[in-house]
Amino acid sequence: MKRVRAALEAAGLDPVIQETSLARTAQDAADAVGCALDQIAKSIIFLGEESGQAILFLTAGGNRVDETRAALAAGEPLGKADAALIRRQTGFAIGGVAPVGHLVPIRAFLDPRLLEFDDIWAAAGTPHHVFRIAPVILKQISNAQAFDFT
Repeated sequence: MKRVRAALEAAGLDPVIQETSLARTAQDAADAVGCALDQIAKSIIFLGEESGQAILFLTAGGNRVDETRAALAAGEPLGKADAALIRRQTGFAIGGVAPVGHLVPIRAFLDPRLLEFDDIWAAAGTPHHVFRIAPVILKQISNAQAFDFT
């Protein structure tokens, strides 16, 4: 959570990180903060099978990643990223992967559905902390490319 706060502050933001009860699903997180399901930015990570790197897909809470479309976005076949790769590249455990504050830079793609909202919520580095942010700002500071991969 400290790395997430530092990344947000480095981007000139004054982050408000909110603690929630353990949110196992996007709906749990939406209920906890009182927003629509699609205002939750899920961090879904795949393994780039050619690059060997983790690739981040920031997805609206009610959407699912279409692996064929996601592979088109990434420009390489995708596979399942294991917990060790996710931890090594992002520094976060599954369930708390934030869109910013990674240990190693990560290629990221953003679900255009998220851009339809004034504010969205994303994991702040733990399974029970989230932060609110304008999606256009999140897109910018995460270096994510908008792509319809759902």
